[in-house]
Amino acid sequence: MSRTASVERNTKESKVSIQLDLDGTGTAEVETGVPFFDHMLAQLGKHGGFDLVVRTDGDLEVDAHHTVEDTSLALGQALRESLGDKQGVRRYGDSLVPLDEALVQSAVDLSGRPYLVHEEPELVELIGSYDTTLTRHIWESIVATAQITLHVRVLNGRNAHHIVEAQFKSVARSLRTAVQLDERVVGVPSTKGTLGGS
Repeated sequence: MSRTASVERNTKESKVSIQLDLDGTGTAEVETGVPFFDHMLAQLGKHGGFDLVVRTDGDLEVDAHHTVEDTSLALGQALRESLGDKQGVRRYGDSLVPLDEALVQSAVDLSGRPYLVHEEPELVELIGSYDTTLTRHIWESIVATAQITLHVRVLNGRNAHHIVEAQFKSVARSLRTAVQLDERVVGVPSTKGTLGGS
């Protein structure tokens, strides 16, 4: 069974192309024009065990918001499409990831119901050209189109780079577990018989 997706999202603000393979080797090729965001998406692929190709051409002359938002929306859509009917998946995943002084806890449910809980401290405004206020918006966008429940809590940290990177690594590890196929799971892991929403 192939668990892959190819998504194109084109607006007046950006052109996004994403290819995702849930059962890959963690190889990521990312070019969005926002170097730190590229670095974070590479972490998502590497630690999630996904093969991920992302190409985004956005209106960076305005700022990075549209580029980051549209890429995240397309990535969530690719995750949803690659999961198909979610038969045989573990459904839930959680992780606790340290990065030097930073510590992040995350949990995911492939529930079909988009919901985000995100807790992080106030951070410096910029990491390179990356606006740190976008981190929450990335998770909001992925959750909305992937239709998953995601909790992300920064438990400790001082360095903004470490705090954001630990979030991506933790979410990647949680997703890695949640999307895994489990031979003991017969059909969809829900007493409702579906993971398509309420």
